[in-house]
Amino acid sequence: MATRRVPDIPLQTVANWQRIVDLIARLADVPASLVMRSHPPYHSVHVSSAGRGNPYAPGMRFTLSARLYCDGVMRRDGELVVEDAHRDPDWCDNDDLEHGMSFYVGYPLKWPDGRMFGTICVLDRRRNRRALMFREGLREFARVIEADLALLSEMERRVRLERDLQAALDEMERRVADRTRELEEANTALRVLLANLEAARAEHDAGIAQQVKGLVMPHLGKLRARVGGDETAALYLRLIEENLARLTAVQGGGLAALLEGLTPTEREVAQMVLRGMTTKDIARALARGTSTVDFHRMNIRRKLGLAGRGQGLRALLLDRQG
Repeated sequence: MATRRVPDIPLQTVANWQRIVDLIARLADVPASLVMRSHPPYHSVHVSSAGRGNPYAPGMRFTLSARLYCDGVMRRDGELVVEDAHRDPDWCDNDDLEHGMSFYVGYPLKWPDGRMFGTICVLDRRRNRRALMFREGLREFARVIEADLALLSEMERRVRLERDLQAALDEMERRVADRTRELEEANTALRVLLANLEAARAEHDAGIAQQVKGLVMPHLGKLRARVGGDETAALYLRLIEENLARLTAVQGGGLAALLEGLTPTEREVAQMVLRGMTTKDIARALARGTSTVDFHRMNIRRKLGLAGRGQGLRALLLDRQG
């Protein structure tokens, strides 16, 4: 199982704790007041009171063992008072006696979830009656430091939640962007398909008109010569000719006729312009550069007689389509 991350202690918080241990040292009249931090297998001085006679400097590290006062505090998870280690068989050989510290009062410090942070303690080279009377004050200062630890944990939790929320928002934005791109591509493909269908229909209509003109109309002319004086037959013949002329005018004289003089690529571009596609859309559909599409549009305008005129190409195409 991964170890849960603990918040860093900001410099401002360390400065506040420094004022606390300095105040404790004055009130309890001890040379050393400490905030110790536990990081097994070590226990180190995190904040140390300023003043002469204090042998403990921030950063000093000790190995946790039964010969360390603070280890006793954390093992019993409560107050530890040693009035004179020289006369106490449990502490007569503890590590702090190297500095002459035979007097000790300490309390555990915990994170809000119950994990051990370390200890807060006072030490002296003599039995300190004033420090014994200050034990309740030391407990209150321990609660102040634990309140700071709770605040730091809450800040860390909120930062983590904000980071997770931002990651979720980023992922949602990525999915929306992907979906939008897919829809744009599908929309472009659909417009190309519709343009091609429109072009195919126009070519089909133009083909019918050409076939009527080329295959039917000439025979009607020959038939008219054979009708002679038959007025009824001549009337029906004229009706047929007029209707066929009207039909070929609708099919061949509209958009298909307009596009008849264009190249196949220009017809495709014209059909896409008719569908309302932009130059960028057309370039994407044809896998060409926008400058190439602009070149074809200029040629189309020139061939359709729009060069130098204010009329738009799409407006002309819509008019002929109608």
